[in-house]
This record gives sequence, structure tokens and C-alpha cells, in this order.
Amino acid sequence: MTNLTLTNITKRFKNVTALEGVTFEVQDGEFFVLLGPTGAGKTTTLRVIAGLEKQDAGNVLFDGQAVDDLTPAQRDVAMVFQQYSLYPNMSVYDNLAFPLRSPVHRVSKAEIKRRVEQAADILRIQHLLSRKTARLSGGEMQRVSIGRAIVRDPRVYLMDEPLSNLDAKLRESLRVELEHIQKTQGSTTLFVTHDQVEALTMADRIAVLRAGQIVQIGAPRDIYDRPASVFVAQLVGTPRINLLSAARDNGALHVENSSIRLPADTVADALPANFTLGVRPEDVQPASDGQFDGRVSLIEPLGVETVIHIQVGDQTMLSLVSGISRLKPGENVKFDIVQDRLHYFDGEGLRVH
Repeated sequence: MTNLTLTNITKRFKNVTALEGVTFEVQDGEFFVLLGPTGAGKTTTLRVIAGLEKQDAGNVLFDGQAVDDLTPAQRDVAMVFQQYSLYPNMSVYDNLAFPLRSPVHRVSKAEIKRRVEQAADILRIQHLLSRKTARLSGGEMQRVSIGRAIVRDPRVYLMDEPLSNLDAKLRESLRVELEHIQKTQGSTTLFVTHDQVEALTMADRIAVLRAGQIVQIGAPRDIYDRPASVFVAQLVGTPRINLLSAARDNGALHVENSSIRLPADTVADALPANFTLGVRPEDVQPASDGQFDGRVSLIEPLGVETVIHIQVGDQTMLSLVSGISRLKPGENVKFDIVQDRLHYFDGEGLRVH
């Protein structure tokens, strides 16, 4: 496979800057996820790598060699799209074989058959090879789309939100399959998504993209445990992180419009007078002898977990507990906050410490 590097990629569409100074590296055999909201520039990044768009500045390198002047075919990448991009009147076999029948590849019939059957075996669609793709379900069509990429044995796989059109159960199933395929094949994969669950569960590393700029790169645990900004903290984690306006006050940290006061720790000296305190819901823990008092305003039972909305003064905090909670709306509740897992952000929304 291939080591993929982007250096200072900038792309403009008339007066709109889609990408600005985008730099990151996908290591050989790595599953790298580009995470960001709609309009962040994720698809444009893939198109620049594939050669479907020409960047205005910067370089795309495969194994240290610039490929900026190569055509998409010469770059030898395989893309899997959100839409299935299949030929509806062809059989599954012919759809899988289509990329290999190009004069550019010159693959023998025997080798085509071998690769198609191997991809079908990996994706468990052997029984569909003779069926027309127009008669397939959404999940089956996306498997065929992924199979078309696998048969190519490309230098780099580029996947543009391939699971977003599937229902929740199919997304989970294909997510597991994609992880297994990538790990067993050792393929260099750049996977684009706006879904933080996909990013956190699948990635070796994540790059967070916002308005055409990379704002943080790291392993999933780094992104979750040490978000570089309020934006990143809100982007990852379900339920959402609690973000509370707070201030330093006589050696303590006081959450505004509430009774919550926390002892100042070693980070306090670096904090501005007013800042934003971030608390993950799993770090708000109901306890009979808890330090803080609140009132339950809402309960969201999720089966294996329960989300508890706790009103403290004018602030509402989310708490995530395992199992089905016995608490009910309107009840008073005591709780603790895990202080060594707090997140602090300055007035610009950037992490402090």
C-alpha cells in the first residue's frame, strides 16, 4: 500500500475557500478518518487526492512523490461514494469486474474472475453475483460498491460517507465489516464522515476539519479525552458534553448561576477570570452522599444506559449512568463531578492545559 501526505492544500471555488492549508499524513496501512460537519471540506479533500479537483496550492504525495500532475487513473486510487454509483442493468459480477476491464488495467479474464470471487467472498455476496444490481437492497448495493474498490487493489482507498444512506442496523454491520477488511488487507484508507460514532470506533487516527482547516489530529481517545477546542468537544461524544460558563472566585471555580463550586487545581493559574468548563456526562455521577445538589428535570432511558438531566440553579447538566435509572423527573438528586477529567476552554474556545 501507500503512504499518503497532504501539504498545505488550498482550494478555492470563486470567492469561497473550501480548503486552507490542509496538512496531514495517512501512514501506510492506516485507517484514517476525516471528521467534520457538512460543508467542512471533507469531500473536496478526497477529490483533490483523487485528482478530480486541482488544488490552488500545496501538494499531494504518494510515498513521498508528488502526484499533482497525474490523472485520476494514473494515481490508482479507489473511491467509494455515499451514492452507490452502480450500473443497474448489469449483474453484480459485471459491476465488480467493470473497473478491471478498462484498457488501462489489462487484466486477464482468469484474474478478473479470481478477484471478483475473492471480493464477493470477503463481502459475503457470492450468492448475488448473477443478480442485477437494480434488485438489491441498499446494504447489498453498498457492499457491491465496496467490492468494486476491493477488486482494484489500489494504492489508496478513499471512502466518502459510504454508510450514511443506510439504516442504523446496517451501518453498524457494515462498519464492523469495513474495519475487518481494512485490518486484514492492511490497506491505506481515508474515510470521510460527519458521524462521530463511525470516527471513534473505526479510526486509527482522526483529523477534525472545520471550515476547510484542520483543527486537531489524534487517536480517537486523544480527540475525546483532550479536545483542542469547544468545537471538537461538541463534535465528539454522545450525549453531548456539558459546557458551562464559569469563573475563578477566591481560590475556587464557580459555575455561573448555580451552586456548583469546585476547588481550584493546578490548571486554575492558567485560566482567565472567565472561562468555559467542560464536563462529560459520564463524569457527572449521581451518589447518595454526593457533593452537589440538583433536581431531575428529564430522564432518557436508552436500555444499557440512562441520560439524566439535572437542573442546578439556571444550569442543566447531563449525567450518563449505566442501566435503567430509578430516578424520576422532579426528584432531588445528589451527585459528584470527576474533577481530574474536567476540560477548560478560554474565551476563544481553545483548550487551556
